[in-house]
Amino acid sequence: MRGVGGGRAVRALLVGALALAIGGCGTSGAESTAVPTFPSSDGAGPATAAADDGRVIPADCGRILGAPDLEAVMGLPLGSVAVRTTIGVPQPAVGRTERVSCRYTRAGDGGGRPLLDVNATAYLDEAAAYAQWQVNVRAESGDRRDVPLGSAPGVLFEKRGQAMLMVAHSTSNLTLVLPDQPLPGGKSRADALVDLALRVLPAVAVTPSSTAPPQQAPQPGREPQVGASG
Repeated sequence: MRGVGGGRAVRALLVGALALAIGGCGTSGAESTAVPTFPSSDGAGPATAAADDGRVIPADCGRILGAPDLEAVMGLPLGSVAVRTTIGVPQPAVGRTERVSCRYTRAGDGGGRPLLDVNATAYLDEAAAYAQWQVNVRAESGDRRDVPLGSAPGVLFEKRGQAMLMVAHSTSNLTLVLPDQPLPGGKSRADALVDLALRVLPAVAVTPSSTAPPQQAPQPGREPQVGASG
């Protein structure tokens, strides 16, 4: 009888020690082991580089110009802007390798009248990009004035119903179309477009490794602009 009782006591002590060991290990691990965190793709904005997926122009307009950036410039409530991305095809005849079009509308209106259209294109080299930019600029109409953004040449066209800013930078071209609408603080259409372009350019252009012109540049032809097919 004494042996049986002693065996029960030993088992009880062992169970208690095991419980303490498990509890102690759990507490120690929670306090000393760092849990890795990863950035959410939903939070990616223009600062995110496009090179991580092998592209110059990001394939997601949220990475070109996030809705919160447009809301800030336009004085709109947070969460009030929706964005649609359209991926274009290369156009070898003019040296274009990528095209992405972005349409920003009010959330919940079924894709109605746009708040802003953005068209970003990438080319084989700076010469091809600049040549095509010149062709597109010459084909536009409206009141025109030069609006350079630092070293990047830009031209603003203002006409009834909308304003358009066309910028050439490195191997990329950028076109922004802003329909007439109320702007905060008496901001002009030109001011709003310049502000938006400065937010977009870092996401759609790369620093060229060489500024030397190519031996044989492609022959440019006018490209369809924002909202047009092709």
